[in-house]
Amino acid sequence: MISGRTRLIAHLGYPTETFKSPMIFNPFFEKAGVDAIVVPMAISAADFPSFLPELCKIGNLRGALVTMPHKKTIIDLADEVSPTARVAGAANAVALREDGRLVADMFDGAGFVRGVRRSGRELQGASALVVGAGGVGSAIAASLAEAGVDRMALVDTDPEVTDALTDRLSNHYPGIEIRTGSADPVGYDLVVNATPLGMNEGDPLPIDMALVSPTTFVGEVVMKSEVTPFVRAARQRGCETQIGVDMLYEQIPALLEFFGFSTTTPEELRGLAQIEY
Repeated sequence: MISGRTRLIAHLGYPTETFKSPMIFNPFFEKAGVDAIVVPMAISAADFPSFLPELCKIGNLRGALVTMPHKKTIIDLADEVSPTARVAGAANAVALREDGRLVADMFDGAGFVRGVRRSGRELQGASALVVGAGGVGSAIAASLAEAGVDRMALVDTDPEVTDALTDRLSNHYPGIEIRTGSADPVGYDLVVNATPLGMNEGDPLPIDMALVSPTTFVGEVVMKSEVTPFVRAARQRGCETQIGVDMLYEQIPALLEFFGFSTTTPEELRGLAQIEY
C-alpha cells in the first residue's frame, strides 16, 4: 500500500524491462511493514544529468539505485563518492541525505564477491578474467582486488576503459598483476561476463567456452534470464556458476542500510522475491 508517508527509492536506467531489484526490494518492504517503494524510471543517458537534480527535489526521496548506462556518469554528479566507487570509477546507488548531499557508493562488486565466497571459493591468491570494464565490470574488478586476487585480466571493446581501470587498480593495489586485451580464459580460476552480451537473442558468447576448464568458477551479471547462454555453456563444461541475480541478493542487505532502512539477509530476500523473466 502506497501512502502519503511512503518513502521513494528511484531505480534509474535505460531500458527498465530487465530490472529485478523492484521485485526483491518491494516484497521485502511489504513483509517488513516498511512504508517504502522502489520505482523503475527509464531515463536516457542524454537526459540523466539534467533529470537527477530535479529528482532530488522530491521531498520523500531516499535515493536511487543506478544502473546502465548511468553508473559512470553518477560519479561526476554526486556530492560525495565512496572510496570503493572511486576505485571502480562507477556507482550503483546514491543516497539523498537530510542536508541535501547526494552520496554515491558501489555495491555490485561486493555483492558479486560475497556470492563467490558463499559458494566456498577462496579468492586470496586467485586469478580472474573480467570481460567488460564498464560500471559493473569495474566494480567487480575492484572488489576482486580487495578480496586478494593477485592476477587479473581485463577485457573491453574500448581499450581506454581498460587502461583507466588498470591505472586505478594499480594505484590502490600495487601488488596485483594486471593484463589487458586478451579474452583467453585458459589458466584463470574465475571468469566473469560483465558485458551486456546475453541481453538479446543471438548475442555471441563473450569468450570461447571450449577453452574454459571445468574447474573454473564462472560468474554472470546479465539478469534478463536466470540461465543465460553463457551460464548454460559454462554448466555444460562442468563449471560451477553464479547467475546474475545472485549479485543482487548479496548486496541488497547493505543497500538497505545505505538508504537508512532496517536490513535483512540474502536468504530472506530469496524467500520473498517475486522474480520474473
